[in-house]
Amino acid sequence: MTKDQIEAALGKIRPALVADGGDIELVDVNDGVVSVRLVGACCGCPMSQMTLKHGVEEALKRSFPDLKEVVSVSA
Repeated sequence: MTKDQIEAALGKIRPALVADGGDIELVDVNDGVVSVRLVGACCGCPMSQMTLKHGVEEALKRSFPDLKEVVSVSA
């Protein structure tokens, strides 16, 4: 699982976030943990952690079964 592969997978998720005024940026991929930054309307949204865990993480795990976790990092 490379940064390019994760970025391509995030590209499939991104339109849903952009439609709600937000976006997601890939920060790092290290030892099965993907670090991302939620931006725009997603930053500070009370639903952002649910979006991260039940939306982004689950979608990425379907493509990358060896993925351990998706974590959000601040700016």
